[in-house]
Amino acid sequence: MNPLIHSLHPYPFQKLAELIEGLIPNPEKPLIKLTIGEPQHDAPAIVLETLANSLAGVSKYPSTKGELPLRDAISKWAKRRFHLEKLDPDTEILPVTGTREALFAITQTLVGEKQNSLVISPNPFYQIYEGAGILAGSELYFLPCGSETNYKVDYQLVDDATWQRCEVLFVCSPNNPSGSITTLEEYAYLIEKAKAFNFTIVADECYSEIYFGDKAPLGLLEACEILGHKNYKHCLIFQSLSKRSNLPGLRSGFVAGDASILKPFLLYRTYQGCAMPIHHQDASVAAWNDEEHVIKNREIYTRKFDSVLEILSLIMPISKPEAGFYLWPELSMTDEEFCTSLYQEESVLVLPGSYLGREVEGVNPGNRHVRIALVAEESECVEAAKRIRDFLSRR
Repeated sequence: MNPLIHSLHPYPFQKLAELIEGLIPNPEKPLIKLTIGEPQHDAPAIVLETLANSLAGVSKYPSTKGELPLRDAISKWAKRRFHLEKLDPDTEILPVTGTREALFAITQTLVGEKQNSLVISPNPFYQIYEGAGILAGSELYFLPCGSETNYKVDYQLVDDATWQRCEVLFVCSPNNPSGSITTLEEYAYLIEKAKAFNFTIVADECYSEIYFGDKAPLGLLEACEILGHKNYKHCLIFQSLSKRSNLPGLRSGFVAGDASILKPFLLYRTYQGCAMPIHHQDASVAAWNDEEHVIKNREIYTRKFDSVLEILSLIMPISKPEAGFYLWPELSMTDEEFCTSLYQEESVLVLPGSYLGREVEGVNPGNRHVRIALVAEESECVEAAKRIRDFLSRR
């Protein structure tokens, strides 16, 4: 067995299950789970209809590269969304079966050229970044993203000796869990560092379509376009239909950007065997071509956040994120105590923030935070907020 497997950390939800094992939620109140970032809104009817009408595709082996209609639909969507002059569907786009597997796989492709290599990640983070780095045989380097920096990474604090060792830099924007967005100035700085020290910026943009107001979050390729970096060298974005279109079970997303990376990545994936089924590709085309359901989805999240924050802002320091569907409040008690007590007293389950971070120099930036996923129906989220208010009012 690969000995590196033993270096993997338990997944946050496994730790949560162990934390509450043997505890009993308040039997007088139905349990409300606000832990997993799994959208609960209805899937778009147009996508379900297309999927049902495309089942004949199961009789064909799918191409790892994906069919041209899908790559073309992705290209047109990305050019509209990120104001791109070009995005070649033949060389600069690769469909993937969900971004989780693709984020893991790209790390295996990119790591190995440098000695003593680093995979750099925000902290807290999506745990796939860490697992991918570990199994690629790289050292993890965590950049704090805590309250002291307004939940932003200060990339200026990374010295050139560290950048020299870097092979993969994970950027999560909008950030999971804080909802902060990487700015044009930050991307300009990172692109120059990537050019100078030959590493790849891997931008996880899965939450980019859940935002509030009229200003959409900046994407990495959009930043490249603005900065005149139009070959996207050293830059990749990872996008998904899971959050944008409420289709987590479709396992459909894409990677786009640097063609010189995507060519060997396609070869890697040909051996790995992750090809999207034809009927999923057809359904994905329908999803990328339709923006109406995405607009309605944002409206639902906006109403939900406004309703929940109206309740919780009176009892705890909390604010609407720039984007995404998580609340990330700082607590006056430990996150595990908050989680277990809320579960037992109010039958509401949230995720301890420390489970999403790692302790570096004695500090875990996720400590004394919880992640609250507002993915359920508005009425259920409002009920959960009222219970959290009642819980805190007794403290």
